[in-house]
Amino acid sequence: MIKVGIVGGTGYTGIELIRLLYAHPQVEITAITSRSEVGKSLSELVPSFFGLSDLKFQEPTLEVLAQCELIFFATPNGTAMKIAPQLLDAGKRVVDLAADFRIKDVATWEHWYGETHACPELVTEAVYGLPELNRAAIKNARLIANPGCYPTSVMLGLLPLLEKQLVDPTRLIADTKSGVSGAGRGANVGVLHAEVSENFKAYGIAGHRHLPEISAILNTLLPVQQVQLTFVPHLLPINRGIHATLYAFANTDTDDLTALYRERYAHEAFVSVLDAGMHPETRAVRATNHCVISVNRVSKQQIVVLSVIDNLVKGAAGQAIQNMNIMYGLSESLGIDAIGLLP
Repeated sequence: MIKVGIVGGTGYTGIELIRLLYAHPQVEITAITSRSEVGKSLSELVPSFFGLSDLKFQEPTLEVLAQCELIFFATPNGTAMKIAPQLLDAGKRVVDLAADFRIKDVATWEHWYGETHACPELVTEAVYGLPELNRAAIKNARLIANPGCYPTSVMLGLLPLLEKQLVDPTRLIADTKSGVSGAGRGANVGVLHAEVSENFKAYGIAGHRHLPEISAILNTLLPVQQVQLTFVPHLLPINRGIHATLYAFANTDTDDLTALYRERYAHEAFVSVLDAGMHPETRAVRATNHCVISVNRVSKQQIVVLSVIDNLVKGAAGQAIQNMNIMYGLSESLGIDAIGLLP
C-alpha cells in the first residue's frame, strides 16, 4: 500500500483527492492536513464520509508528513514550494496540484504569480504531469507539477495538430469555459449562487496565469518557439466541467483529422475522440478522469476542436492520481476509471 498525505484537504480539489484515494485499492491515506481545521474530523467537514472514515485534520508539519511516502499538495499557489525541498530531501515524492513548478522560466513564474520563488533549483527537475505527453518522465519523477485544468483541456485538444505541424502556431485561439468549482471553495462574492446563476461572463482577458503555462508546453512541440495563443476563460453557471472551443488555421490539406486524433490517442485510457460533427458535453465527463474531444474542419483553412473535462478530476485530482499510478508502476486507470454521472 502507498501511504499518502494530502496537504490542503478542505478545498474542492483536496476533497476530491480524498474521495478518489479512499476507494483506491493500493492507497492508504495516512494524513490529511489543514491549518484552519486542525482536530476536526473529515466527516464533520465532508458529510459524505460520515461512518466511513475516522481521519482527522492535522497541522501540515514535517513530522506529520514524514509518515507518508507521497504527498499531494492541494493548496494555494506558493505553498508547496516552501515545504517540498525538505520532503524531497527526506526521500518523499511530491505531486503539486498548484502552479509552483509548472513554468520552467522562473522569472516568468514570478511575474505572473507576484512573488519570489522559494526553490528555483527544483523547477528544472519537476516533471510536468500531463501523462499523454510526459509519461516516460513521470514514471521516474520525484516531483510532479500537475497541470492546470484549463491547460489540460486546451493542450489535449491541440497536441495532435501541433505535433504534426498541421496548423499555424501563431494563430491559435482557446475560448474556454469553466464551472464555478474552479474558483475554489473560499468565500467570494463573484461565485455566490445569486451572482453566477443565470449568468455567463468572461474574465482574465488581459492576461490569465494559465496562458504562459499553455504556451510554454505547446512550444516544446515545435522546432522553434512560436506559439501565439489568444486565451479567454469564461465562468459557467455549473458546478463542474470545462469546455474548450479551440480554433486553429490549417497549413496543409489533411482531411481525416478524426483519424489523426484517434491514432494519437489510441492507447490513452482517458482520451476519447468522437466522430467529426459530434459535440462533446461536459455532463459526459462529470466526476470522471476522461477528456472527450471532437475535431472538425469547418472550411479549407479553419479547424475547430472541442475538448471537455471535469475540472476537479482530469483537471486536478484525477490527473494527480493518474500520475501517482504511473510513478508506482500501477495500472494507470486504477481508482479513477469511473463512468460519467447522468443526470
